[in-house]
Amino acid sequence: MPSATASSTRSSAGSEAAASTKWLAPLMVLIAGSFLPPMDSAIVNVPIPHIQKDLGGGVDDVAWISTAYSLGLAVFVPLSNWLTDKFGLTRVHRAALIGFLIGSGLCGLAWDLNSLIAFRVLTAIPGSLVPVVTIAMIYRIVPARNIGSAMGLYGLGVIVAPSMGPTLGGLIVQDLSWRWIFLFKEPIGVAAVVAGLFLIPKLDGIGKPGKFDKWGYLTFAYGLSALIVVSAKGQKWHWDSYLVMILATSAVLSLALFAVIENEVANPLIDLRIFRCWPFVNSLLLIGLLLIMLFGVAYYIPQFMQNVQGLDAHNAGMVLLPLGLLMVVAVPIAGRLYDRIGPRWVALAGMLGSIVGLSLLAGGIGPDMTRTQAAVWVMIAMMGGALGMMPIMTNGLSWLPPHLVGYGGAMNNVMQRAASALGVAVVGVIVSRSGAQLAADMGAMQNTSTLPQLRDADQSALLSVYTKSQNQVQAMADGDAFVITTWLAVLAALLVLMLKKPPLRTPRPVPIGDDSPVGA
Repeated sequence: MPSATASSTRSSAGSEAAASTKWLAPLMVLIAGSFLPPMDSAIVNVPIPHIQKDLGGGVDDVAWISTAYSLGLAVFVPLSNWLTDKFGLTRVHRAALIGFLIGSGLCGLAWDLNSLIAFRVLTAIPGSLVPVVTIAMIYRIVPARNIGSAMGLYGLGVIVAPSMGPTLGGLIVQDLSWRWIFLFKEPIGVAAVVAGLFLIPKLDGIGKPGKFDKWGYLTFAYGLSALIVVSAKGQKWHWDSYLVMILATSAVLSLALFAVIENEVANPLIDLRIFRCWPFVNSLLLIGLLLIMLFGVAYYIPQFMQNVQGLDAHNAGMVLLPLGLLMVVAVPIAGRLYDRIGPRWVALAGMLGSIVGLSLLAGGIGPDMTRTQAAVWVMIAMMGGALGMMPIMTNGLSWLPPHLVGYGGAMNNVMQRAASALGVAVVGVIVSRSGAQLAADMGAMQNTSTLPQLRDADQSALLSVYTKSQNQVQAMADGDAFVITTWLAVLAALLVLMLKKPPLRTPRPVPIGDDSPVGA
């Protein structure tokens, strides 16, 4: 009997190992492809001055390189479920990855600013489909008991890529042309496409394609694109201007109309029943809060170090390198911990770290802040994203029934796009308003009455006083913004306490290599 038991144990272990090899190889191919679109959204920020010098255009014109890509990523996400139902998951994934590579290659060959902006939109259209379809394929391929580990590995693309983008972009433009920030991805993408031909199984859509919901798509596309434009341009156009208020109001009305349409049509573009599942809605809220914190810190800390401390783009971007290394280590570990203990305690540990790190940034940011201090504080502040993002996302999707997972993945992607734009915009508004008030207060205090020595000061001395005061104002304004993000982290920690892992009996498609019923 002992020998029979041992033989059975060895047989079971062998079958599990064989099953894991059937999903691990296609998973790695999917990760290689999913790494590219998020990288493309972050890597372009550092080389912007180089592009402007080469292709011309004003600051506002060059900013559309990033804005156009964000618009394309957000607007075409809702098409993913209809396309996969019509053509199948594998075909759509392969076509989207090839389309992304073509668009990225054209960006590297752009001859003027307008062509680059057009090619960025062309790249974003298929690029928006890659992460959504990838998540749906992961939930079809990977067994339920391993989904946390798989999503942890997938998180290397969607979380690590944006954090590593500025550093990698700075390294590329230091020695090569800015065109290589688009061209270096080509061999990686081609290798992923070729490997996918042999390793990724053919997966069809879950449902039958119905009539395309054109009015739902138009209302959603307009509403979301208007919100992104308002987030990107609101500060430049002034938040209380008629144009911004009209865009914001029409965006809200358009999204409200979209909700009405989706509840009436037979084949909705996005099945709004996903919002009846509180664990999924909670995960969306948490993803939004995390990304507002992540992008707010990742954007404004390098900006502060360039504008106030005088660092170049390369050295400022290197401050985020330890953050990227933290993500590489922490994200897969968080995925494995999700499989063992669920999402709550892993995400809570990350959120508590974020509260501490953001508090350190709020109180310690200043002209004398060292690069080491900035790097360490940013790492601690981003613990919420490193440990919490993938368990939170995985848990929310795992609560949905199989036929709604694709819609949930699409909404996750929409939230990521919207929150990343809002993160920069919200922090920017706080910094701008706080900076204006602080500058006025400091200007009122710094006059010849309160500082008599200024009466006889020469121009260089006055300039030095002005520069120091402006740098101090910028530091205090950024500190005020990080105080707000600290409170957002506290709110996120409270939402994390509501997380719980779904029961194993939650239905999910039978994965490849596992013919037993889920939860058996």
